[in-house]
Amino acid sequence: MRLRLTIILFIMLAAMGCFAQKSATAKRMEQQGLVDILSVDSTIQVSLMYSRADNFTGKVLYTDLREAYLHPKAASALAKAQQALKKLRPDLSLKVYDATRPMSVQQKMWNTVAGTKQQNYVSNPRNGGGMHNYGLAVDITLCDALSGDTLDMGTKVDFLGSYAHITDEAGLVSRHIITPKAKKNRELLRKVMTEAGFMPLKTEWWHFNLVSRAEAKAHYKAVK
Repeated sequence: MRLRLTIILFIMLAAMGCFAQKSATAKRMEQQGLVDILSVDSTIQVSLMYSRADNFTGKVLYTDLREAYLHPKAASALAKAQQALKKLRPDLSLKVYDATRPMSVQQKMWNTVAGTKQQNYVSNPRNGGGMHNYGLAVDITLCDALSGDTLDMGTKVDFLGSYAHITDEAGLVSRHIITPKAKKNRELLRKVMTEAGFMPLKTEWWHFNLVSRAEAKAHYKAVK
């Protein structure tokens, strides 16, 4: 009987993915000192948008990556942001759409927008890339902690246009482009992220950096 129960438990755990092998990309990230954010705070939700085709490139860029990796300092700060959110809104959770991005993926993104009006929204790998390429940036939103449904933020994550800018959200509300609720949700996201040490990006409500570009280039290594 005990053996039978052990076998059943093993099958259940396997079905839940508990014995899943890490992908080649995940292994490379860990070899470069990055950590899976769920190993720091398992309550944070993850849905990598570049592992699907419904992103601004229209392509799957992460062919074998489903986990969100960050530099340990950024992962620790993200856990603090989640804790701050839980104190204010226990019913909500942070949901990560992108974290560390290998430079090879950054190049694919740049190739998609180079020479277009959208190229200002994507860091050029030739210039050292962006904070995602150092494991020091995260694309993130708020969601219902139980259902995982994302809150109204005015635009989808990775909307490359002025409606995603945070510089005139009152104006966006007054022109009925985003709702007052979306504005409040953005403000809540910024509150918990900045309290944890992250800095918002003016052109993307969902993007937060832990350090400046100059500091990253001076003290950290880009992720291959």
